[in-house]
Amino acid sequence: MSKYMGLSSLAISYFLFVSTIVAATDVHYCDSNEEYEVKVKGVDISPYPIARGEPATFSISANTDTEISGGKLVIEVSYFGWHIHSETHDLCDETTCPVAIGDFLVAHSQVLPGYTPPGSYSLKMKMLDGRKKELTCIKFGFDIGFGSSSVADI
Repeated sequence: MSKYMGLSSLAISYFLFVSTIVAATDVHYCDSNEEYEVKVKGVDISPYPIARGEPATFSISANTDTEISGGKLVIEVSYFGWHIHSETHDLCDETTCPVAIGDFLVAHSQVLPGYTPPGSYSLKMKMLDGRKKELTCIKFGFDIGFGSSSVADI
């Protein structure tokens, strides 16, 4: 009986460990009345919460009814409502181009500096095509933890 309890305890520990590594976050469109060409299904953030000085990956699952040959991702970050950072990325560096009709994934990874303050942040991302037409615009929140979240810390 203790062998099974040990396995179930291990399974529960594994589930709790994995659930702290990846988190899906609530996504909202910038304009709820707009019919965007790219429909965002969800955002996964890994690890979650994000650890300062460690790589973090934002994976955005989306769908399009038209092929996208290229474009830009414009990202704006706010900390407690204050705009603190902007960056622009080539869409084709974050996904495979041309983006075919149907489901696709945009993934961006970066290391946040060790001096990044912990707390709640919000991110606004616009996807623009090659002619700067807005294909989608989303907003979501995320947290940066107080320390690193290595396996040793769990």
